[in-house]
Amino acid sequence: MSEMEAEQPAFEGLAPRRRHRRATKTTSRVAASHLPIAQVVIDVQATHLGRSFDYLIDERHSDAAVPGAMVRVRFGGRLIDGVIWDRVAHSDTPTSSLRFLERVYPGPPLVSASLRDDISAIAEAYGGTRANILRLAVPPRVARVEREQQLIGARGATTRDDDGPFGPRRPRLEQARDAVFARMRGEYDAVPRLHAAIEGSGFASFVVDALAGAGRWAADAAWTALDAMLSDKPVVMVLPGMREVDDVAWALRRLGLRPFAPSGATHGGFDGDFAVLSASMPPAERYRAFLAAASGQVRCMIGPRAAMYAPVEGAALFMIVDDLAYQNMDGMMPYANARGVLRLRAQRHGGVFVALSYARSPISQWECAGAANGVRDIVNTPVSGFSAPVHALQAVTRDEAPWIRWLNRDELARLADPSIGSRMPHTAVGVIRGALEEGPVLLSIPSDGVFASLSCARCHRQARCARCTGPLQTGEPSGPTGAAAPRCAWCGAAAVNWTCPGCGGERMTVVRVGAAGTARELAGLFRGVPVVLSSPSQPHGIVATVPNRPQIVIATPGAEPRVIPDGGFVAAPALVDGVQPGGDAAMHAESSGGQQVPGLFGEYRAVAILDAWTSLYAPGIDARPDALSAWMRAMSLCAPRSRGGVGLLIGEADPMAAQSLMLWNSPMLAAHEIRERAETGMPPVVAAACVWGARPAVMKALERIGVTLTGEWGVIDVGGEQMPAMLGPVPIPPPATLDARELEATRDRVKAVVRVNVGRRAELAQRLHEAVALHVASRGNGELRFRLDPKDLI
Repeated sequence: MSEMEAEQPAFEGLAPRRRHRRATKTTSRVAASHLPIAQVVIDVQATHLGRSFDYLIDERHSDAAVPGAMVRVRFGGRLIDGVIWDRVAHSDTPTSSLRFLERVYPGPPLVSASLRDDISAIAEAYGGTRANILRLAVPPRVARVEREQQLIGARGATTRDDDGPFGPRRPRLEQARDAVFARMRGEYDAVPRLHAAIEGSGFASFVVDALAGAGRWAADAAWTALDAMLSDKPVVMVLPGMREVDDVAWALRRLGLRPFAPSGATHGGFDGDFAVLSASMPPAERYRAFLAAASGQVRCMIGPRAAMYAPVEGAALFMIVDDLAYQNMDGMMPYANARGVLRLRAQRHGGVFVALSYARSPISQWECAGAANGVRDIVNTPVSGFSAPVHALQAVTRDEAPWIRWLNRDELARLADPSIGSRMPHTAVGVIRGALEEGPVLLSIPSDGVFASLSCARCHRQARCARCTGPLQTGEPSGPTGAAAPRCAWCGAAAVNWTCPGCGGERMTVVRVGAAGTARELAGLFRGVPVVLSSPSQPHGIVATVPNRPQIVIATPGAEPRVIPDGGFVAAPALVDGVQPGGDAAMHAESSGGQQVPGLFGEYRAVAILDAWTSLYAPGIDARPDALSAWMRAMSLCAPRSRGGVGLLIGEADPMAAQSLMLWNSPMLAAHEIRERAETGMPPVVAAACVWGARPAVMKALERIGVTLTGEWGVIDVGGEQMPAMLGPVPIPPPATLDARELEATRDRVKAVVRVNVGRRAELAQRLHEAVALHVASRGNGELRFRLDPKDLI
């Protein structure tokens, strides 16, 4: 019987289809003759796989496989994208075990040598991996955009030709820069020093306290960017949100710069002086802007947090606006902070770092403290160091800021106001009615939403921990009575035998804050006056602009509408023979006398901050600076004192924050914050990190780091006083979910704060990285994460 293949019987018509194997084309691969090993950083986010992996380069791909090129490799049975970090001649792995690159994507390398160095330094500074940063820095490829660039050809940067940067437009742009510089030199005390640093060489760092004025900060930021570009320095500018991006883009256009847009030429393509880079942009637009920056076609990149990784070469200007904003903290590993990233890159590039804001942040004050004392020997970290302050002159501040009054109980009692204790006292109603006769009035209210805080039942002072000054919060019900035991939100210490340091009271009460229904309540006080409500949680959302006419505008922080000046916004001047005018053309005439002012928008006749007392109960460590920043942003939209502008701060508030607002002197509060944090051992006086996850994983990681009481770093020296290096751990409430498996996985989650001396920040980042990598590699149970330089400790 001959050998036959057994077949499974089947009914007629139901026989299984025969599968025909495709003939596979096998091609022999030959390793490149020169530097045949590619060290590839692959797109794997696991902490323990944060190194590069070696692959062989096929001779066919040798020319395209350059450092910085995007490739596709086989890893763990899958095809994964990666970036060639370097090419070397030899590998520690035997050649027989190495695989070839599967594909090398066409086109120029996306990650230049300087950007690769920046990514490595950022990952090291924040305890992450290069793959973590690459995921955020390099947008996904869009083949259509690459083909578009190839069709355009090697035209080079359109803003650079035989006449140098900007070509024939340069004299006009220089005229615009000099006109604004002449104005700023009479307003700020150290603007010539900033100007010299931008035009010179070497690293320099500045902290600029912005003047009041509707859009003045955007005009000042635009001048700084133009000055750098005329000095042949590229610019990277990070702003809190897209509204601020639009403001700066408008200011840049009025100085004579052109946005990156279709050129309109017969050969197609895009052209411009500055581009927006944001993670919220459509993929094609974001990738096109990234390629424009990487190729040097565009020398100025602006945008929210994602722009901090914009590719630039050589000495550059790295600028951040409002470094206190929550948006500056990245929400993905390794949770890098935009301020730290920009300062790190500026130092590595030998460029200039500028932090511009209304309210000076504690870290900026810490960096400027040496300048105030005439010394420069503060402790440097990879993301912080000495900075020179640029502050407005006192006489200019007095004239440009509105007349701000603090209507607290003492002031209303002095004025014999019969409505003490009401949300809108009679004095404020009178001021607002008078301002409505001339134009719009802005009423700023706290953010929508409700939060609970504990305060003294007698004097209503916020209840804080006697151990670390953290805010107290209600704990889980315990004991036979089921009463909640107050605990600290930072260190978790129980508030036993608590007494108020202000009045000696022993009882606490819960304060609940909410802003819903404010528009309906205030509309009844000003009958017949139009009311506009601007808030992201309201049905109509954020209102972009309002006309310059009598009306009441109620807005939450960050949602304040811009006032359209009489005659409308001044559009960017049209191109005339390829030349776009700037200078005085970039100013608009306000309705009061046609006076030329540097602001971009119209002005409110009065601005009132309602419910200022809510700032007393915010739980974050930056509660007071955040409140001052929100107040100053709203007040900056008011007309100055010289044109009758009035600002009102209504309600009880921290005296130092209120005084800083009235004097328009944010360094006053920032210096007070530093003094208090030096006493309690809080950042930036110390370096801090927040560690959270499953309780066993967190506790084991803290032991490995050595910050437990018996560890190597168990105690920290703060001003000669010994303090525990670890605060907590405190429990993390489980999320509101109906999934039982998720509830089980998040049932016992905790968080802890780790503190070390500033000089040990780099070593802390390394130890945290190693602890997480070991946890992941050993397949430890539960979540384990960390964040250096957290915005808040809770």
